[in-house]
Amino acid sequence: MILPFPHEFPVDAVEQRVAEPAQARALVAARSPQVEAVLARRRAALEALAPAGAGALLDCAADAVRLAYARLALRHGSWGEDFHAYHNEGHILEIFDRRIERLMGAVGAAALGWRDWLLLGLFAACHDLRQREVAEWHSGVGANERASIEEGFRILDLAGFSRERDADLYLGLDLTIAGSTFDARPASRDWEYNSADAVQTGGALAAKLTTKLDKHVPHWQADVALTHAQQLALVAADLDTANVAEPFGQFVETGLRLCLEREMRLHRSPEDPASALPVLGFLTDGQERFFFDLHRFNSELGRAAFAAAKEANAAPLKAVTTALRARVALGGTPRSGSQVIVALRNLTQEMAARQE
Repeated sequence: MILPFPHEFPVDAVEQRVAEPAQARALVAARSPQVEAVLARRRAALEALAPAGAGALLDCAADAVRLAYARLALRHGSWGEDFHAYHNEGHILEIFDRRIERLMGAVGAAALGWRDWLLLGLFAACHDLRQREVAEWHSGVGANERASIEEGFRILDLAGFSRERDADLYLGLDLTIAGSTFDARPASRDWEYNSADAVQTGGALAAKLTTKLDKHVPHWQADVALTHAQQLALVAADLDTANVAEPFGQFVETGLRLCLEREMRLHRSPEDPASALPVLGFLTDGQERFFFDLHRFNSELGRAAFAAAKEANAAPLKAVTTALRARVALGGTPRSGSQVIVALRNLTQEMAARQE
């Protein structure tokens, strides 16, 4: 792996439970059969770009996605007992299906090579596999991301990829997942973030990969494969954070899911009065800071596909956060985080109804 980390992350119980592609195929077919339709659509798109004889590698990619999907669903998703409202198997499909398809449609499939599109799909599947590692960062890479890279490599091995023949995909997966490490540290507030949210100031690590590579991999820019992987890491980071460019109602819901996950990680129920101010802060100041200060599209492809839609969400975001603050102020201190969430959903629906 390219950027140094002082230790490795062991195989966990979920990896042991879903240890082979055949197990993942059976689980996905039985519990999430819609995934097969998504995989079929992507295979058709890649077959139109790939050379003859690429079918075996496309089969490997489909098995890798199934393995990652099944493991995340069991580890932090709807099949398991440690549900994360945002980082679950649905987030895989958000990127793998909707956002990559949108990128393809906006810039054209020929804008990247077929193996690049295949890599972006593998990134979508593997980038958030681990969410419970003890917080630490080295070379700018978070522990969750490093653990996800290591498990992602093991998934590629199991799915039939070769570390020699497919070295570009392993390298690309390494840098794209590392680059997805995101810094969300806010200024000090009474709704302060837990220290586990801190990474390194300023959004996605992808934007700073050149600096990290300059420090840790001398002369890296002379390596064509490495420079190409670094460029794809910019695209991957844009896909990961393109919730800012979703239709406004969906963008609001992603913020709500992140908020609920954060409260869960802090062992607070949204029904608890102690959650009221943290939830209000996250959904107003926090969302504005993410949208206007921390988030940037890093690649030309990302800007082409998503920047205009993000710009269209700027005014509605300002309007709904201003209205939420006003509605809360009118009613006094909210009783709970859930009350704030209901108010935000109502305001978003009212805004949508006025636009119809």
